[in-house]
Amino acid sequence: MLYNILTFIFRLVYSTVYPWKVEGSKHIPKEGPLIICSNHINWADPTVVGAMVTHKQVHFMAKGELFNYIILGDIIKRLGAFPVKRDSADLSTIKKALSLLKDGQFIGLFPEGTRSKTGRVGEALPGVALIALKSRAPVLPVAIKGRYLPFQRLNVRVGAPISFPEHYGQKARRELLAQMSSEIMAEIRRLHAEI
Repeated sequence: MLYNILTFIFRLVYSTVYPWKVEGSKHIPKEGPLIICSNHINWADPTVVGAMVTHKQVHFMAKGELFNYIILGDIIKRLGAFPVKRDSADLSTIKKALSLLKDGQFIGLFPEGTRSKTGRVGEALPGVALIALKSRAPVLPVAIKGRYLPFQRLNVRVGAPISFPEHYGQKARRELLAQMSSEIMAEIRRLHAEI
């Protein structure tokens, strides 16, 4: 209920104060499982991705420090977010993501692991590839471009889902995860360049 109210409010905000243009929303599947991967330029990016998906809740992977704040931590938990420790191999986070995907949910994550200070699309950490490999869920690439300034255009472009059937069942070798991560980020980079 809280999630639906907030995403409705953010849709209003992004239709008026921060006018957005969303292209490619036809690529968003009706059902899960789905891993939504976006570049990361602003703390508000999760609100854009969540508001963009109108028919299903997105469970976001969020940095663990946010859950240490009493009120904020409680709110984002209630919104379906789950913590990730960015400075270590966080197996509990991987298991949580896999569990949600097994239940047919949408998860949202930012493969770069932190916000880009330049606005350019960076490189991905291996976690997204590991989750995609283990879950066999498609990855939906999303590019966000804009400065989050009032009454200035915010552009969002959604690409076609990416799957890796040729790799399913393979061992999660470092080289394989790097290759998959690179393919995901290359598509996000391509979408970003087209905006």
